[in-house]
Amino acid sequence: MRGQAAKGRPIVLCHALFVLLLLSMYLPGLNNAKATPTAMTAACVMAEIMVIYQSIRGKNRRAAGDLGAVLFLALLAWQVLTTRMGLGHIILTPAPEAVFHVFYAQRVRMVTGIFSSLSLLAIGFAISLPLGTALGLLVGWNPRLRDSFVPLARVLSPIPAIIYAPYLIALMPSFRAASAAVLVIGIFWPTFLQMVARVGSLDKRVVDSAVVLGLSQRELLWEVFLPWLLPGVLTGLRSSLSSAFMLLTLAEMMGAHSGLGYFIKNFADYANYTNVLAGILLVALVITALNKLVGILEQKLVRWT
Repeated sequence: MRGQAAKGRPIVLCHALFVLLLLSMYLPGLNNAKATPTAMTAACVMAEIMVIYQSIRGKNRRAAGDLGAVLFLALLAWQVLTTRMGLGHIILTPAPEAVFHVFYAQRVRMVTGIFSSLSLLAIGFAISLPLGTALGLLVGWNPRLRDSFVPLARVLSPIPAIIYAPYLIALMPSFRAASAAVLVIGIFWPTFLQMVARVGSLDKRVVDSAVVLGLSQRELLWEVFLPWLLPGVLTGLRSSLSSAFMLLTLAEMMGAHSGLGYFIKNFADYANYTNVLAGILLVALVITALNKLVGILEQKLVRWT
């Protein structure tokens, strides 16, 4: 009983903070926010529904309650300090209601930016992931190639891919092509080195046994190498996703006319930090959604992990 009560406390605290947050938005009195709280209310209600859904499922109930409590507490503190107490810089620390209202007011530009950034990200992964995996497999399996190319890769891979951006912008026919090239470089090297290490860690006795059993080269690839490499590919995809999105955002800040990085940079040039904060929150939401999607893909494709 005590254990169940302890597990339920974070959920109760989360619900209480949610109610306090709503009261802080709608109770009469001093309120310095210049935007309607409708968008913020909708976001908070969605978060509360997700917490309730997780608590009903019974999985990670305490974690969902803790996360919801932290989120609502942060929003409540932000709300009270800016709209009720009038603290903070009027430009640099906008009210949360105004920031969330941007998601409605700028919804068309935000959706366009998401599709622009995700299409570039897809191009980068579509080129670099198969290329890095195939070359990593080839170099990792051949000792001569491994001794020749791995030292060179260890010299080139630490160079931040964004450094190539000014040269690639001048070299490539369009900025979009230059941004895609930056992503390809940034994703290729970690994928390549990870595949080399993964192939090198495969016990050669397993391969020798497969050859003795009469497996063809194609069967060896699909029955031995692919099951061994696939978890590493998906793990590498999850770990490189955030860094790739960071590269993408930085590249879009250097002269693009669309995308999430452009959205943030464009409004920062005009000191519209309300929209800048909304853009930062949007980037966080997109990365979270992509990580969740990769996790689902990993569960579906690699059932033994």
